Amino acid sequence: MDLARGLAVLGMLAAHLLDTERTLTPDPSTWVTVVNGRSSILFAVLAGVSIALVTGGPRPLAPQRRPRAAARLALRGALLWVIGLSLVMTGVPVYVILPAYALLFVLALPFLGMRARNLFLTAGALAIVMPWIQPFLDAAPIWAGPAGAELEAAVGWAYPFTVWIAFLLAGMGVGRLDLRNVTDQALLAMAGASLALAGYGFAIATAPVAAGDPYLAAVLTAEDHSSGLWEVIGSGGFALLTIGACLLLCRTPLRWVAVPLRAVGSMPLTAYVLQLVVWAIVASALLGDTSDLVGIREAGLFVPLTLGLIVGCTAWVLTIGRGPLEMFVDAVVRLIVGRDTRPPVTPHR
Repeated sequence: MDLARGLAVLGMLAAHLLDTERTLTPDPSTWVTVVNGRSSILFAVLAGVSIALVTGGPRPLAPQRRPRAAARLALRGALLWVIGLSLVMTGVPVYVILPAYALLFVLALPFLGMRARNLFLTAGALAIVMPWIQPFLDAAPIWAGPAGAELEAAVGWAYPFTVWIAFLLAGMGVGRLDLRNVTDQALLAMAGASLALAGYGFAIATAPVAAGDPYLAAVLTAEDHSSGLWEVIGSGGFALLTIGACLLLCRTPLRWVAVPLRAVGSMPLTAYVLQLVVWAIVASALLGDTSDLVGIREAGLFVPLTLGLIVGCTAWVLTIGRGPLEMFVDAVVRLIVGRDTRPPVTPHR
C-alpha cells in the first residue's frame, strides 16, 4: 500500500509540474499523460483502503466500537480540511485534493460496518448512476454565485464527492479483503485491468454517439477530471490494477528496490503538503508569483523536488519513522477523542 501511495503522490506532482497537456497515444513521449486524473483517483481509492484497515480490516468493527472510530475519522477529516484550505491560500495553481478528501472521510462513516461485497456493490452502483447526474450538479447556479469559486475550493469540487465517493467505497472494499492472500491480490489486479479495458474501450466506442450531444459528451467520456462514466470505470479500474500490482510486486525481492517510493507512500500527507509548500516558496522567490504555472514548469522544478522528496522521506523513515504531519494529526486525534485501544487486526486466512 505504501508503494501505491508513493506512486500516487509522485504522479500528482508530475501531473502538475510536467507538460502533460497532450493526448495519450502509443507514442512513448505521450505516456507521461497517464498520470493525469489517474493519480488523484488512486489517491482516493487508497484513502478508502486506509479507512477500512483502521476500522477492522477484513472484519468490520463491532457496532459498539464504531462511534469512537467514526469520531476519530471525522476529526481527521476536519484537520485535513483545514490543512487543505491552507494550501489553497498559497495560490499554487493546482486543485488541492485535501478538502474533497476531508468530506469523503465524513461520507464514509455510514459505511464502516459493511463488508467487502456490499461495499463493492454500492461503489459500482454509484459509479454507474452518479456520472449521469453530475452534469446537472456542475451546472447548479450556486457555483456561478458571488462566492462560487471559494465554495468550489472549500468542498474540493474539482474532485466532486458526489462521484468520488464511489472511489472511496471501492477502496474500503479492497481494505476488507485479505490483502495478505496472493489470490486476492491477483484477483484485484485482474478485476482492475478488466474495468480499465472496459472503461477506456467503451469511451472509444461511444465517442461518435456522444459527439453531437453536450450532455452525452459530458457523461460518456474518459477524459481526465471529467467525472464521466468511462473515466470513473476506466480510471477506477486502473487504480485497482495499480494496487493489486503493487501488492504482488512487494511479495518479491523487488520490494527492497522500491523502499524509497514506499517511504514516500508511508507519509503521504507530509509528502503532498511539502511538495506544494516548496513549490509556493520557490515560485514566489523565482517568479514573484505562486500562480505562474508555465513559469514554474519552465524552471524545471519537477526533478529536484521529486528527488528531494524521495531522499528526504527515505531518510526520515529510516531514522525517525512516521511522517511529521501524520504524527501531528494522530496526536490531535488522540488528545481530543482518545487512543484507540482495540487489539491489532489480524487478517483472516
